[in-house]
Amino acid sequence: MEKDALITAIDVGTTKICTLTAQVMDEQNVRILGVGIEPTQGIRKGMVIDIPLAANSIALSIKKAERASGLQIDNAVVSIAGSHISSFNNKATVGIVGKVISKEDVARVLESVKAISIPNDRTILHTLQRTFTLDGTEGIRNPKGMYANRLDVEAHIITGDELSIENLRQCIMTAEVDVSQFVLNSLADASVLLSEIEKQMGVIVCDIGGGTTDLALFINNDVWHTNVISVGGNHITTDIAQAFHLPFSQAEEVKKMHGSALPQYVDDDEYFYCRTFGKDEAAKFKRKELANVINMRVEEMFQLIMQEIKRSGYDDLLAAGMVLTGGTALLPGIDKLGSQILGMPVRIAKPDKITGMIDQLNSPAFSTSVGLLYWSMLVHESSPEDVAKANTIVTTGDKIKDFIKSLLP
Repeated sequence: MEKDALITAIDVGTTKICTLTAQVMDEQNVRILGVGIEPTQGIRKGMVIDIPLAANSIALSIKKAERASGLQIDNAVVSIAGSHISSFNNKATVGIVGKVISKEDVARVLESVKAISIPNDRTILHTLQRTFTLDGTEGIRNPKGMYANRLDVEAHIITGDELSIENLRQCIMTAEVDVSQFVLNSLADASVLLSEIEKQMGVIVCDIGGGTTDLALFINNDVWHTNVISVGGNHITTDIAQAFHLPFSQAEEVKKMHGSALPQYVDDDEYFYCRTFGKDEAAKFKRKELANVINMRVEEMFQLIMQEIKRSGYDDLLAAGMVLTGGTALLPGIDKLGSQILGMPVRIAKPDKITGMIDQLNSPAFSTSVGLLYWSMLVHESSPEDVAKANTIVTTGDKIKDFIKSLLP
């Protein structure tokens, strides 16, 4: 993407909507011009459950970013998550007529790998190529110009429920913004958080948000496995609310201010105060009791993550361990607990390589938001035969937009 180009990202999360407008400084840095953060309504576990409420939250976030930047937002790359996301691997082969592989041959095999039968209610979000194989020789990164009789490629294909995707698209379009591309949360995270060495050696990025946990596994610089688990930080908050008889909003504050994932690191004489249901005065609680409640849920979350890693079949290939991000990664001790359960290195990451309005964004909670900007730059810089590395099916239209607007207040 050209220097000084403008890009916009909308991160649609379970707890917050974050809209970012940025200017491309160079191939590795962006300058944030506008930030719009709005609490989420109408979305649960990454999926729209109330279009008017969700559309209003998104519109307010977009307006805030427009006011901050002084720019009008017409299109954006948008995050997507939810339990409806699924993935699988596929292979394709084409013959090489002239023996020398052209860019048309590469494009042809990438189109072939997408020619698969999927249910009518599913849509392909991403087709992510791995290395190529030439006449049985594996590990070819760029086959163009090489000699071969046969060109093979294996790709990781990510799909989503068509209706869930269209519901989210409708919410964006009511704000007069077109969706240029939907991007899976964990892929956006990876574009800004992972080093080339980590992706080469084997690493898994884990984004624990409010409603979902998003995973992407990289080996040899390619995506080998992705999944979305329907558990997140809100489950921890709900446990706290039930254990201490608190409103959800107050339980969330208690988690952020006094929470810890490791009870053994909390002293017995540490206390916190909060007012429970039916009480006029604040009650006194041991912080270790709170840590025990949190620890049980976080252990369960990492057990689910470990099951998914083992299910992928690549659990022995993750030399670089896990990169943990998302709002829940701010919980003290969660990286140490994760390392104990998973038996691998775990580090907490937040976005960098950004300038401008970054005070609010210097946190793991905004990794996806910033990552969407870097994913957008990657797509624009790709050559035609590499576009499949970020392929997304996108459909927009004025008739659809007008129809949606007629349904909403």
